[in-house]
Amino acid sequence: MTEKYAFIESEEGSYPVVRMCRWSRVSRSGYYDWKDRPQSATASRRELLAERVRFAFDYSDGTYGYRRIHAQLERQGTSVDPETVRGIMRELGLVACQPRPFRPVTTVGADAGTLPDLVAGDFDADRPGVKLVGDITYVRTAEGWLYLATVLDCFSKKVVGYAMADHMRTELVVDALRMAAGNVAVVPDSTLFHSDRGTQYVSAEFAAAAGDLKISRSVGRTGICYDNAWAESSTAP
Repeated sequence: MTEKYAFIESEEGSYPVVRMCRWSRVSRSGYYDWKDRPQSATASRRELLAERVRFAFDYSDGTYGYRRIHAQLERQGTSVDPETVRGIMRELGLVACQPRPFRPVTTVGADAGTLPDLVAGDFDADRPGVKLVGDITYVRTAEGWLYLATVLDCFSKKVVGYAMADHMRTELVVDALRMAAGNVAVVPDSTLFHSDRGTQYVSAEFAAAAGDLKISRSVGRTGICYDNAWAESSTAP
């Protein structure tokens, strides 16, 4: 019965409710009683999960499948089983786009595949401005989603740079890095910035910005969820 009510609700505006109730063999009063009920805790949790799954998918530029999205949610503190993530992706119509071999991507830096992990899991620093980490998170507002890129100093554990926008284009993380460079004493070719392998951070545009600031880039290893966990836990919604 719930499935019939949900279908009628999804088609409101396209067909008269009276006719859809008749076609579905349900009463109109029963439909409106169902519609006026407060959302169950299970439905609310699934809605929240759907929002986080979509964010993780968009953050990966549409390349993450359900296993990688599940791993990202788990390390951000969202406990969910992989099959639930898979089901939500199917409901949302999210299909991972696997990269095609031997086709260059102009928005990705030429060194994206060879960038080293200079942090190696060590997020301690003996002085300010030598080891920075970054990540992107999101905030739900009355006007829609707001994306927040942050840069943290491993010495002080404080946010030294940030940028906000209604998109996740590379300029978002570039603006955050430039703010950080203005707030800490960057040591040319010694200060490093560590992130995950999100497309924004391995893009040619971000590589050029880091080069202009004389900041060395470091990225976590593929498939190792702990390599940028410190930054992610600091910015998780």
